[in-house]
Amino acid sequence: MVEVRFTAMKNNGQVISGSLTEPSFSVAKKKIQKLVEKNQLKIQSIEKKVSYLYKIKKGKEKPIVGEQRAYNKEEVSNALRKLGYEVVSINRKLIEFSSKPPHQEIVSFVKISAELLDQKLPYAEILTLLINDIQNKTLKETLKQINNELKKGTDSETAFLRYQSIFGKFTAYMLGLASKSGNMSEIYKATAKFLERQQEFRKNMKSALISPLVTVFILFLAVLFYVGYIFPETAKLFVKFKIELPPMTAYTLKLSDLLMNNLLIVALFMIVPPLVFIRFAKTKKGKLLVDKYMMKLPIMGSLIHKTNIEVFCRVFYTLYSGSAESIEPIRIAAEATGNDYFESRIKNIAIPMMIKRGVGITEAFEASGVFTETAISRFHSGEETGTIKNTALQLANYYESETVFRLKNIIEMIQVFIAMIIMIVMIGLTLVSAETATISPKPPVMN
Repeated sequence: MVEVRFTAMKNNGQVISGSLTEPSFSVAKKKIQKLVEKNQLKIQSIEKKVSYLYKIKKGKEKPIVGEQRAYNKEEVSNALRKLGYEVVSINRKLIEFSSKPPHQEIVSFVKISAELLDQKLPYAEILTLLINDIQNKTLKETLKQINNELKKGTDSETAFLRYQSIFGKFTAYMLGLASKSGNMSEIYKATAKFLERQQEFRKNMKSALISPLVTVFILFLAVLFYVGYIFPETAKLFVKFKIELPPMTAYTLKLSDLLMNNLLIVALFMIVPPLVFIRFAKTKKGKLLVDKYMMKLPIMGSLIHKTNIEVFCRVFYTLYSGSAESIEPIRIAAEATGNDYFESRIKNIAIPMMIKRGVGITEAFEASGVFTETAISRFHSGEETGTIKNTALQLANYYESETVFRLKNIIEMIQVFIAMIIMIVMIGLTLVSAETATISPKPPVMN
């Protein structure tokens, strides 16, 4: 996020100034330009808050080196002089690079905040403590800015949502909502639980899908290199001397020639489809289709589907306060799943049915087609007994237990399967090599 300050003049000569925080400097400039045109102002300056490196000293003490963000050099100089320091040098930081904090850092921040809130510490004090202890510069600076905005009276939801690029949209929304709610500690706990489950699921998915795919791809490249380059160097020696080749050796040599003669086609086949798929998956329509069919994959699809329902139910439980105010919790819970298809079905089918036709939650969820029969049955019971909030929590805990257990079994099964593939490939290469080693030229015929 970028902080920008502008100064403008009204038609009557009055000078006004303001500041705003936006994802980029260009976005901030466009908003300022619209504001200027709307109110017929004349821009005098637009300044971006940047980092300055300073060197100061006090009397005969050892010089101190530090970093400070400000709109200009004079602001830093004046602030340091007011503190009684002699300014040795102030220079703008040439390269400013701020990457998104690691997911674990954000989880730790939310989790520790929840624990301290349980101990009845004031939120302002919690922020101050964490700002001093957090090592990640991006997160530390973000929390400083949020703390300053909250002290100025900025709405907490607005303050946190400005930094959704750092926290993520759902996390920023929940943290902003927590400050305005009466159950701040509970919302922080629920957000921490959500982030931990999200992290755990991604880690398990990586173990279940990504790592095996990378292993198989590297194995394929190794086999390709052996068959296309190493093996022919030996086998063609026998061809040169017109020695008859055994079946496996002859077949492998033909395969090698086929690959080497069509190397460009093989390379394109390996590179182009994945690139096209990745490009398509990044489009709105592509992501919708990918998310839809991810839930229909053999073995893994069911786990992905149930994990989406678990996340939805956990968030819904946290935000739901009664049937009269169920639309917003349903919308936020759908967004929290991170699955565009799941979110689309809830927003475009379930919510409109509830608003326009006044149907109940169970009927609307069933019409969306993204809930399992078990989930629909439990929601139906909860709606009839007035315990739909607790039902959502029970479903979340049930699906968490099921998916964690099944995913561990699947990971073990996939690891065994990959090990078998590697073994089969290695046996095949060994047999071909052994067969080649047994080839011997025919003894010369004596006249």
